[in-house]
Amino acid sequence: MTILTTARLRLEPITDSHLEGLCHLNSDLEVMRYISGQAETREETLNMIDRVKARWAEFGFSWWSFIDIDTEELIGAGCIQYLGRDPKNPLEIGWRLRKDKWGKGYASEAARAMAAFAFDILKAESLYAICMPENTASSHVMKKLGLNYRGIERWNEKDVATYSIDKATWQKQQEIWLNAG
Repeated sequence: MTILTTARLRLEPITDSHLEGLCHLNSDLEVMRYISGQAETREETLNMIDRVKARWAEFGFSWWSFIDIDTEELIGAGCIQYLGRDPKNPLEIGWRLRKDKWGKGYASEAARAMAAFAFDILKAESLYAICMPENTASSHVMKKLGLNYRGIERWNEKDVATYSIDKATWQKQQEIWLNAG
């Protein structure tokens, strides 16, 4: 299982040790507003951890916990997974953060590391991201990451704003970021 690091974060594959931090994150209705529309119970979070561990074992990727390097607190979670949870579909990137960390660049920072993992390690040809159309904060991160709006598509039994980026575009975007310093 792969640990990713950024300037401020350590992305650790989700394990049982992250239960308390994930319960805090997933039980917040504002955090879950655009994901499931309801706060998650402790039992639901335990079940999610079991599913994630199984996916790490099967595929070699899934969900990470975002750990703030300075405080060692779990401040969010994010994933590379198959869109619609079906291996016939392209890879999807996603994230969620604690409310007190919104608007501070953590989602973009983590997303760049996860996208690099998808393209460089998993050799993905493309990467998708979805969000509820009214979730402007997530769509902003998607655009900042270089993903292009595809339109409203049906995924996970919902009509969602869908974004994507192909490998060549991602590589060009990486060169721009490197040259910008």
